[in-house]
Amino acid sequence: MEQVLASRSVSITELKRSPSAVLAQAGSEPVAVLNHNRPAAYLLSPQVYEAMLERLSADLRCAIQEGVDSGPAIPADDVFAELNARYAEPKRTTKSGGKRAA
Repeated sequence: MEQVLASRSVSITELKRSPSAVLAQAGSEPVAVLNHNRPAAYLLSPQVYEAMLERLSADLRCAIQEGVDSGPAIPADDVFAELNARYAEPKRTTKSGGKRAA
């Protein structure tokens, strides 16, 4: 069963029946919208959604700046070549006629 990441929940049917009441009862709390007892969506107030976007944007800016400050850039081709060399599948020897290939 999926985890519900909100302290309040409402069925889709109940939300359809009375969206204004659900919003009024929720206040600033997030509400899990359930379909067959599984989260189908989360309902957030505009203030919570805006704060979430601002936090994500700030975290992203910080991560980008950390990357810039970490030193010179490494070309992606070099990184992938190193990863491929490090994690490449070992070459398998094939058997032909009962003899091992050299």
